[in-house]
Amino acid sequence: MLLNRDTDTKSMLDRRVETRMLCADLVDLQWKDKTGRSRRSIANLEDISLSGACLQVDRPIPLLTAIRITYPKGELVAKVKYCVFREIGYFLGVEFEDGCRWSQNSYKPQHMLDPRRLVNRTINRTFKGAGPVAN
Repeated sequence: MLLNRDTDTKSMLDRRVETRMLCADLVDLQWKDKTGRSRRSIANLEDISLSGACLQVDRPIPLLTAIRITYPKGELVAKVKYCVFREIGYFLGVEFEDGCRWSQNSYKPQHMLDPRRLVNRTINRTFKGAGPVAN
């Protein structure tokens, strides 16, 4: 079941206040469908934080579905908080279960960018070329 556009927007804006690391990596996704049948898919990890992630998949997964995100040395257990279709696939917002937290020490996605570092670099470049501020 997909959310309607208004609810999707509200859910997506209600993201955790933790920094989300932008990333790109393939992970294995496992869940049970409404009939109890085990499902498996490859997902593209779009971003990740201590308590949640965004995944791109090729088919919708119902809200509140429990999922397992597995990577070479472990897994993260989560629930689907939103599922929305955008041009190239379905995007899932997932919240990790209590007691389950992501750590760079246990899993570092293949491509990862901290958006705060990008902003700091831009600010530093801007002010380096500006010279002293006149009063």
